[in-house]
Amino acid sequence: MKKVIFLFAVLTGVFNNGYSQIITIKNKLTYQPVQGAVLINHNPWADVSSNKDGQADITVFKGAAQIEIRSMGFKSITVGYNEILSGGNTLFLEPVVFELKGTVVSATRWKQSSDNVPSRIASIQPEDIIFQNPQTAADMLGNTGEVYIQKSQQAGGSPMMRGFATNRLLYTVDGIRMNTAIYRSGNVQYVILLDPFVMESAEVAFGPGSVIYGSDAVGGVMSFQTLTPEFSYQKDPIIKGNAVARYSSVNNEKTAHFDVNVGWKKWAIVTSISHFNFGDLRMGSHGPDDYLKKYYVTTIDTVNMAVTNPDPQVQVPTGYSQINLLQKIKFKLNEKWNFQYGLYYSETSDYPRYDKLIELKNGAPKAAVWEYGPAKWMMNNVIATYINQHKLFDEMKIRLALQNNEESRIDRDFSGSKRYRLRNQKENVRAWSGNIDFIKSINKHHVFYGIEYVYDDVKSIGTAHDIRNGDPIPVDDRYAQAKWSSYAAYINYQYQLSKPLTLQAGARYNQYDVVLDYSRFALNSFLNLNTVTVTHGALVGNLGMIFKPQESWILSLNASTAFRAPNVDDLGKTVEVKDGRILIPNPDLQAEYAYNGEVNISKYFGDIFKFNVTGFYTYLDKALVRRPFKVNGQDSIFYDGEMVMVDAIQNAAYATAYGFQLGFDLQIANGLMLTQHLNYQTGVEETDDGQTSRTRHAPPTFGVTRITFSYQKLMMQLYSTYNAKLKYSDMSAEEIEKGWMYAKDADGNPYSPAWATLNFKVKYSVFANMELTAGLENITDVRYKPYASGLVAPGRNFFMAVKASF
Repeated sequence: MKKVIFLFAVLTGVFNNGYSQIITIKNKLTYQPVQGAVLINHNPWADVSSNKDGQADITVFKGAAQIEIRSMGFKSITVGYNEILSGGNTLFLEPVVFELKGTVVSATRWKQSSDNVPSRIASIQPEDIIFQNPQTAADMLGNTGEVYIQKSQQAGGSPMMRGFATNRLLYTVDGIRMNTAIYRSGNVQYVILLDPFVMESAEVAFGPGSVIYGSDAVGGVMSFQTLTPEFSYQKDPIIKGNAVARYSSVNNEKTAHFDVNVGWKKWAIVTSISHFNFGDLRMGSHGPDDYLKKYYVTTIDTVNMAVTNPDPQVQVPTGYSQINLLQKIKFKLNEKWNFQYGLYYSETSDYPRYDKLIELKNGAPKAAVWEYGPAKWMMNNVIATYINQHKLFDEMKIRLALQNNEESRIDRDFSGSKRYRLRNQKENVRAWSGNIDFIKSINKHHVFYGIEYVYDDVKSIGTAHDIRNGDPIPVDDRYAQAKWSSYAAYINYQYQLSKPLTLQAGARYNQYDVVLDYSRFALNSFLNLNTVTVTHGALVGNLGMIFKPQESWILSLNASTAFRAPNVDDLGKTVEVKDGRILIPNPDLQAEYAYNGEVNISKYFGDIFKFNVTGFYTYLDKALVRRPFKVNGQDSIFYDGEMVMVDAIQNAAYATAYGFQLGFDLQIANGLMLTQHLNYQTGVEETDDGQTSRTRHAPPTFGVTRITFSYQKLMMQLYSTYNAKLKYSDMSAEEIEKGWMYAKDADGNPYSPAWATLNFKVKYSVFANMELTAGLENITDVRYKPYASGLVAPGRNFFMAVKASF
């Protein structure tokens, strides 16, 4: 491998031993190193970050007149390259309560100051993750108080943002698209495959992100940056790492994590392993009795029986386990080129679909078995970065990735003709992707542009057998066999018109095509589709403005569009007969489009108070929804021994979503801080009779209020999370159909009650390399369900975590 890289370097003429210029960034008050400080030069463009020891290699900035240095919790400074060297290669940052210039974010695929982005972005820092100790990545997002998390089962977590969810949100890992062609419109759980312990940072960009990320980025983008291998800036190699152990009482959680980094001058590797084990989840004691789990299903000698649950507060079955692995290797060829290889792997055990196991039919359980088989996700990627002042770019980044996704659904009815049929629908998606991104800065002009290619190969197979004798039973695959492709070019332009005013505009053209083979479907005898190719294009753009009339004021406006191309879940899925209706594939689909406008205002009152508010409105046109359909002019077909009505996914509706996000930080006294996040969202969606209903993915008003005290080695936080009531008359039509998941009002109608929890957490640094964190969550033991969830939230929970570093 080294010989190949060396030969490449010689042939391209870029090999150069060079000379590294290392600086150290420290806290001005404590003289401790500042990790994660970002150094940026805008002309020409370049950026680096400081490591755990506060060290950074600034060779790439040689001769730069203005290097901006930012880190959360510190006052930003701007210095020249020569000024740094003359100061002894050490820089000191002054701690502040509020940083007026914002933090550095990379959810836009390149590093930018958050105050230069016209849309709202929430950042999650490593210290937040360490203190909050989320059990899953979904919980990590929910802890922001700005992302709502729905759960159908304990091994789940479907984010909701601004009235959108599921395949209208986009996930990225280290800048690489995670969404595949089978991300469905129903609640999804893919985010739990990510490991919170390996997050260097995570960012949530609210609103359309299709200009940079393409299809699905309608309601927002969740961007996760994982551990980066660190080089040694000294003569000897560096070895550093972390070990974590955690226990939680509410589900008997036992979690362990270990990571290690070994760095040399030009090579660095980081390895991480995490194992999670969760038992059945216990709900709270005080709340609606409708939520109690009074029974569970067992099967003895092929006979299904509903057995009394000895403790109805324990949700049986909900337990599962998971393992996550990460391996990265980084090579620095010279001061211009560096290469990184990453291997990511996640696998769960089987996990029950709890919301399906509490559904009743004629007073008895509907399902005897409903679970997901092991979810497996593996990604291999190579990221090459080239930094050099070129006519066309200052920085070029190439990302190549191959992902393999495997999931399955296993189900069997409790009674009826299918009580002996155990069905397994298994899907595998191999996803190839390639991006080339460029950055070019000329004075006050900054251009970010690139090209992208995505190819998903979908394999789906359905099998079933009779549990009495093992005889095979023919069943349809869940999806058509398919190949989904996307080709795109995009550009984003930013211009500082004056010191207080910055303008931004962007555009993307995306061509996509889908090849579907329906020949394996039994329904194809009616449809006569065989192989179908769907090809369409999409054009989206954005226009934004950031205005800073004073140092303490920031006003931004943003207008943007987004699209979601029909994927295999839309074009090639069939669903068995339910309530006399069957869903069939419809290849005549086009992309749905979103049109969004938002206003963001931030105001700082010295080191005392910080306030921000965002108002938004989004209109979704040509929405892909399930509607009655006709086959050969007929609205029903004779299928599987009965006449059934026909439905299909169609571009047949519109939807709106609007609301506001509000937050503030108040310093009550030195070390004592009050913070607040409040989110209101609502909207309507068109129903099949031309009427409107509340948007399904707009949760009730929710938020979090925290009081945090910090002093030297100690940090304590008392906080409350809360959720407003959603009465029956305000429920969406789709949620009303799932009434078994909800509490019942005085009239026996489903509704979502209001709830609030009280929680306390504490962290103490026992030694320089050891931290203890503990907490008592849901102190009052409230029994509640987050909106649209089948799973009841955890009851009172005590947790303790120990982290050791070396």
